[in-house]
Parts: sequence; C-alpha cells; structure tokens
Amino acid sequence: MPLGPLFPYIPPASPEPSSEERIRDAALRSFARQGVAATSMRMVAEAAGVSLGLVQHYFKTKAALVNSVDQHVLAVINEALGPAGMPSAPAEALGEAGRRMTKLTTDHPAVINYLARALSEGGEIGSVVFDGLVSVSAAQGDHFREQGLIRDNLDPLWSLLNPLILRVGAFILRPHIERHLGEPFFTASQLERWDDAVTKVLREGQFRDD
Repeated sequence: MPLGPLFPYIPPASPEPSSEERIRDAALRSFARQGVAATSMRMVAEAAGVSLGLVQHYFKTKAALVNSVDQHVLAVINEALGPAGMPSAPAEALGEAGRRMTKLTTDHPAVINYLARALSEGGEIGSVVFDGLVSVSAAQGDHFREQGLIRDNLDPLWSLLNPLILRVGAFILRPHIERHLGEPFFTASQLERWDDAVTKVLREGQFRDD
C-alpha cells in the first residue's frame, strides 16, 4: 500500500508586513488616536519602531503618508463592503451588508477609529474619506436596485446617503452612544444589536403603515 509523505504539508506562513506597511499601519493607529494634525512624522516613527529617516525614505512628506493611509483605508472598506459576492436574493442582501460592516468593525478597529476621526475633523482628509464611502454606498445601492430592493419613490441621493449616515454616524458619535449603552460599543453583543436595529430600520422603516 502506498505510503504518505514523510512530513505533513505545512502551509507557508503569512508574509510579514514590509517596513513601508508597518509605517503606514503605525500612522493609521496614530492618526486615529490623536488626529492627523497632532501627529508628527517622528511620532509615527516611534510608533512603528523605526527611525525617522526610514519613514522619510518611504514617505517624503507627511501629505504622502496621509494619502497612503487614506488609500489603504478605502481599499479595506471597498474589499469588505463592495458588491462583490453580495447575495442576489433581496431578503439576504441587506442583512449581508450589515454583517459585512460588523465584521469590518471587528477585524479592523483602527480603520473604523480613523474613519470617525477623519470625518469629524472635516477638511480635505475627511472629504477624501467621505467621498470614498459614498462610492461604496453607491455601488451597494446599484446592486440593491438591480435586485428590486429600492423603492422607486425615494430621493436618489438620500437613498444612498441615509444608510451611510446610519452606519458611519454611529462611529462618530461613539463616545455619546456608549454613555447610553453602559458598555463599549465595539463588543460582539452590542455590534449585533446595532446591526439588527439599523437593518430593520432600512428594511421596514420606523413606523407602522397605519
């Protein structure tokens, strides 16, 4: 009888992030915690455990570093929330959108914290992030419209903005929301509760038909 291999197959380990990625991720965490204006290149270097010279090797200016963080954040969001792989059944599509947002929050809390900070601070950075989110929401809306989920009598602009406001607005207002919750928002039970509430409002509305 044939013998199996002497050594079992061990899948290759995930590649370690490059120095450039480590610096970008350290900047993301620092920007989310302190804000872009209050974070210096030297602070990013200390957070990444590298020299200031190495940071400047990859990112000649702070603007270049901010742009790299913004593009990374939008890529993570688009991969998590984009229409690819969305169920075609109308009853499942809206629920899947909520589950994806909850998973994004759990898997990438620094991205969510950066979103909240950038949007609340406004300015060019907030505009870049918000416009990217609008693009993701528009792609989701197009998918839902193709599946017959969107009513014909809705304002087309607000029909894509309102879900975005309901979802992302909670991140911006997180400190105030947590005062009413009595516990952290980013827990499994509270995220599930929030997702269920938002999905029901989007699907059924707030008031009874009568």
